[in-house]
Amino acid sequence: MTSVHDRAEDDRREPPVRPTEEDPLATAASDLIGGPAGRWAAVGGHRWWNPLRVMVLVVIGLFALGMVQKASCYSSGWFQGGDAQYIHACYSDIPHLYAQRGFAADLVPYFDRIPDAMSSSPDIHYLEYPVLTGLFMEVASWLTPHGTAQHSAQIYWIVNSAMLMICAVVLVVCVARTNRRRPWDGLFIALSPALALTATINWDLFAVALAAAGLMLWSRGKVVPAGVLIGLATAAKLYPVLLLAALFILCLRAGRMRQWGGALAGAVVAWLVVNLPVMLLAPDGWAQFYTFSQERHTDYGSFWLIIMERSGNPLSGVNAYGTAVMLLLCAGIAWLALYAPRRPRVGQLAFLAVAALLISNKVYSPQYVLWLLPLAVLARPRWRDLLIWQGTEVLYFLGIWMRLAYVSGTKRHGLTADAYHLAIAVHLIGVLYLCALVVRDILLPQHDVLRQDGQDDPAGGVLDGAPDAFVLRPAPYEAPKHAAWAHGPSSGPEAPEGVYDPGNGR
Repeated sequence: MTSVHDRAEDDRREPPVRPTEEDPLATAASDLIGGPAGRWAAVGGHRWWNPLRVMVLVVIGLFALGMVQKASCYSSGWFQGGDAQYIHACYSDIPHLYAQRGFAADLVPYFDRIPDAMSSSPDIHYLEYPVLTGLFMEVASWLTPHGTAQHSAQIYWIVNSAMLMICAVVLVVCVARTNRRRPWDGLFIALSPALALTATINWDLFAVALAAAGLMLWSRGKVVPAGVLIGLATAAKLYPVLLLAALFILCLRAGRMRQWGGALAGAVVAWLVVNLPVMLLAPDGWAQFYTFSQERHTDYGSFWLIIMERSGNPLSGVNAYGTAVMLLLCAGIAWLALYAPRRPRVGQLAFLAVAALLISNKVYSPQYVLWLLPLAVLARPRWRDLLIWQGTEVLYFLGIWMRLAYVSGTKRHGLTADAYHLAIAVHLIGVLYLCALVVRDILLPQHDVLRQDGQDDPAGGVLDGAPDAFVLRPAPYEAPKHAAWAHGPSSGPEAPEGVYDPGNGR
């Protein structure tokens, strides 16, 4: 049987797949720069311009453009009040929370109570973010010199933006290295308009980068370190716990529960190491995030808001409604994963799980698109479909600021409720469109671009090539015995029996 080392050597011998070789839109767009490939296109590792370096430089440039887009707010829009920061679509939580959450006054997050005069909400008495995100915010405040209120808030935003830029680079590198035969898939993240527009609104990119690093380690078969990073991501934002749920269903079908247990143990230990000290020493401050999330009313971006505003019903039971919808969607995803003719890929099921949360949630902030970004690339790396989805998210990004401009301004510049409801609908249709394509790929594996060359799950790690152990179908799918060599440089007509070991993860 082949070893993990042998399969890794096979991976290194295989040339990376360029988007212009198999993506029609990328091929057509390459005409703008001279065609699908030229003398600078060598990616064998002996040239400085390899895919990873190119994508790192691209994402740094795009991130910088996103910072420039916030320039009008940096100058005055965040500080003069009114609707200027919404009209110019350059709002950010970061400079506002510098003062409103006590960082300017050197309050210790979770331990020091925020004075009522300082807080922007009567329901918030401590920092309402998970512990690891609070640490990120606190470190940025240590690096921010004290000065005038406006100047310090500006520097705080710059410091956070620099730290978030590092997260963006980590995100691109991790996605590019998750599927080693398709490193250029990370280019879509590096060029993502949603990333440029939303990266510095809040601190979500920190958790997204940690989750992407966890998936990259899972793809290499390092289940415990992968769990540790997913646990840290969950300590920064709650949604990454859904990655463990997706991995549970896939491991159940593949009979890899011991490996999933290792990932779960790593995640639990990592989460406890971060949370337990604050939980024990400052229980009220630690609980603020959870109580605030539970008590928060229906807010911008959700379809619950459309129902509430169009019906006039306050929807006091939205937590129960949202939970019921989420559970139904998760049950459907689990059934799909266990019934599909072939086990879904990790990226596919993780994308559907997080999309279900965003669809059913009682709020959708514009930066939440970052949660889906790496998972969408892993689930369906097709430029046309990803750009359609990103287009709907950009429209929503503009829609929410125009709605807030209408609500907060005296001149009523912006979107009416009806127009904003349309923007929400466009965003939901974009997410559902991509979900529908992923579901189709799961039910009809021949449409899955990553499986058309004989691969099983390049990001699957211990799941890659594993036979089914538990399915709901009468005739479970069996991968062709020659699948592992279908794309290799020395492929024969058929691999000998007994050579391919489906239990070894890459």
